[in-house]
Amino acid sequence: MTIASGFRKAIADKFDEELRFFRGWIDKPKAVGAIIPTSSITARRMASVVDPDSGGLVLELGPGTGVITKAILDRGVRPKNLISIEYSREFVDRLKADFPGVNFIHGSAFDLGELLAPWEGRSFDSVISAIPMLNFPVADRISLTERLLDLLPLGRPIMQITYGAVSPIPSGRGSYSIERFDFVMRNIPPAHLWIYRRVGNA
Repeated sequence: MTIASGFRKAIADKFDEELRFFRGWIDKPKAVGAIIPTSSITARRMASVVDPDSGGLVLELGPGTGVITKAILDRGVRPKNLISIEYSREFVDRLKADFPGVNFIHGSAFDLGELLAPWEGRSFDSVISAIPMLNFPVADRISLTERLLDLLPLGRPIMQITYGAVSPIPSGRGSYSIERFDFVMRNIPPAHLWIYRRVGNA
């Protein structure tokens, strides 16, 4: 393959990825937070909190076309240690082809207990979430955050992307701390990254 043909293929693949993402947004706008995929820069920032040497599982919520999935794997996480929950069946089918060995599950993260039953009792290292939290009631967001933190050792993070300037999980409503991790301009739209951790001995 020549450099020129390789470049054309890369452009075509990128266009195909963005087209699939846009179609997902048209079909289920409440389940997709943006009209184009997360940038690779943002994905790497999100994956940077993962500790691949912990031995724990990593839970990814809302992988979409797999940009963040790739960043998590590039971080050093073994495919069998990554569990990824995606609401779109079309995305799941493509993700399974693109990332063999990763545990992709079709379903809603709000059905967490049922979906994670096969891994009951296993230790998790972190959660990387691209769920469009602002599309859901506040009470549901808080409840999901608490259930996710129940999976993690004290101090380990939930990483959440959002496109609003305020944390999608409000402060003072649960046993978690909130940290503004980053604001990534090189994302469309610009992305705010937040971290939630269990506090104290809760």
